[in-house]
Amino acid sequence: MRKPPRPLTVVVADDEVPAVEELAYLLGLDARIGTVHRAASGAQALHEIETRDIDAVFLDIHMPALSGLDIAKALGRRERPPAVVFVTADEDQALRAFDLAALDYLLKPVRPERLSESVRRICDAAADAGPQDADVVTVVQGATTRIISRADIRYVQAQGDYARLHTADASYLIRVPLADLEEQWAGAGFVRIHRSYLVARNHIRQVRLTAGRASVQLGEVDLPVSRRHLPAVRGTLDAGRVRPTS
Repeated sequence: MRKPPRPLTVVVADDEVPAVEELAYLLGLDARIGTVHRAASGAQALHEIETRDIDAVFLDIHMPALSGLDIAKALGRRERPPAVVFVTADEDQALRAFDLAALDYLLKPVRPERLSESVRRICDAAADAGPQDADVVTVVQGATTRIISRADIRYVQAQGDYARLHTADASYLIRVPLADLEEQWAGAGFVRIHRSYLVARNHIRQVRLTAGRASVQLGEVDLPVSRRHLPAVRGTLDAGRVRPTS
C-alpha cells in the first residue's frame, strides 16, 4: 500500500453533528490521517477547503442550502481539487456522485474497514499526483493530457468559469477561473490588464496609449487595457520592462 508524502489533512462535513464526530473519530484512528477539520454545514466545509491545504473531503450529500453535490461541483472547477468522498444514507445518488469525479461513495453507517479502503484510495491518488510543479500546467486537449511550461503562456483569456491559455502556437482550455490564476500567478510575472485578460509581462512587446485607449501587443496579438487595470500596466512601464508607443 502506497503512502502519501505526508499525513492527510481532511474535512468531514455533515449537518448532523454526531455523524461528524463519529466519522472524525474513526478517521483519527488511522495513522495515515494527520488532521481532521469538522464542518456542520456545506458553507462551513467550503470555508475550510478555501482557507486550508486540504487533501480530501468527506461530504454528506443532503445538507441544507449547500449540499455535498454542490460542493463537489464547485471543487471540480479547480485545477487540483481535493479528493471527494461522499458519506450518505442515500444509495440512489451514487451515479451522480461519480459523474462529479468522486473518489468514493460510502453508505451510512460507515464500517471501519470500508473507511480504511477509502483512505487507501486517497493515499494512492495523492502518491500518483506527486508534488505540484508551479512552473508547469497540466492541460487536456481532446483525449490527450499534456504538460506545458508556464513560461510559454503569453496570455490567459477568461471564458466563464474556465480560462484559455494562449501560447505562441496553440491554446488550451482549463477549468480554473481567471481570478484564481491571477492570484496564483501574481509572483510569476502575470499582470491583469482587463477583466478578460491576464498577460505575462515578459511577453509584452509594446504598450500603446493613443486617443484615450490603451492596449498591449504580444507578437501579432493586440489586447485591450481597461482603465481599472491601467495603473498596473503603468507599473510595468515604470519597471522598465516595456515602453509605450504612440
